[in-house]
Amino acid sequence: MSIAIVDSHCHLTYGTLAKDIDGVLARAHDAGVHLMVSISTKLATFPDVLALAEAHEGVYASVGTHPHHAEEERTVVSAEKLVELAAHEKVVAIGEAGLDYFYDRSPRDVQREVFRRHIAAARVTGLPLVIHTREAEEDTAAILEEETAKGAFPFVMHCFSSAPWLAEKAVALGGYVSFSGILTFKKSDAVRKAARNVPLDRLLVETDAPFLAPEPLRGKPCEPAMTVHTLQTLAGLHGQSDAEMARITSANFFRLFSKAPRPAVYDEAA
Repeated sequence: MSIAIVDSHCHLTYGTLAKDIDGVLARAHDAGVHLMVSISTKLATFPDVLALAEAHEGVYASVGTHPHHAEEERTVVSAEKLVELAAHEKVVAIGEAGLDYFYDRSPRDVQREVFRRHIAAARVTGLPLVIHTREAEEDTAAILEEETAKGAFPFVMHCFSSAPWLAEKAVALGGYVSFSGILTFKKSDAVRKAARNVPLDRLLVETDAPFLAPEPLRGKPCEPAMTVHTLQTLAGLHGQSDAEMARITSANFFRLFSKAPRPAVYDEAA
C-alpha cells in the first residue's frame, strides 16, 4: 500500500524553506506528503503566506495572529477581518492563535482577547481553528469550554506538547490533536502518553517546519518530508502500520479541514 500523508502545519514562508521551496516540495512529494497547510502567524505577513499557496498546487493557507503578536496586531485583527480574509479559496483554516505563557511576548489579557476573536471567526466560517498553547493549559481549557458552550466550532490543538489531560479535554469538546516531531524526542514520554490516549479518529500529524525536526534528524532544519518520522512513531504507539496511520490521519485531516480539496493520490492510497 502506498503512503499519502498530510503535513497539517508548517511555515513554508520562513527562511530556510522559502529559499528552496521547489526542492522542499519535491522532497515532500517523494516522501508521500502531497498536501501541506502553510500557517499564518501575523496578518501583516499573511499576503506572503497566501501568495505561496496560490503559486503551488497542494499548498494551502491559514489566516491568523500568533499569541506572540497579539499585542502588535490587537487593533487590526478582528473576527470580521479574519472571516473576510478566510473567504479566499486557498484559505482552509483560522490561526494559528491561542495562548503562550512561556514567552509572554504579549500581555496575557490581550492574548486571551485575541484568541476569542479567532474562535468567533472559526465559528462563523466553519473553518478549523489552529490552536497554539504553551504553559497555558488551564486558561486554554477554560476558554475552550466557555466558547464551546456559546456554540461549537472546529479546532485542532497543534504541535501538542501539553499534559495528557488537555488532549483529553480537547477531544471531549470535539477537537482534534496534532503531533509534531516532539513526539519522537527521547524525553517526550508525556507527549507519547497523550498520543496513545487520543482516539484514532482525532489524530493529525505535522512538522511545524522549519522547527522541531524529528529523530533521527533532530537539530537539522525541518521540512514537510520529515512528517513521515512522526507518523511512524504515532503508528507504533497505536499498533498500526505506517500506511494505515497515514490513511487514518489523512482522512481525519480532510474531515476537519473540509474546505481543502482531496487530491486523488489520497484516495489511491486509502
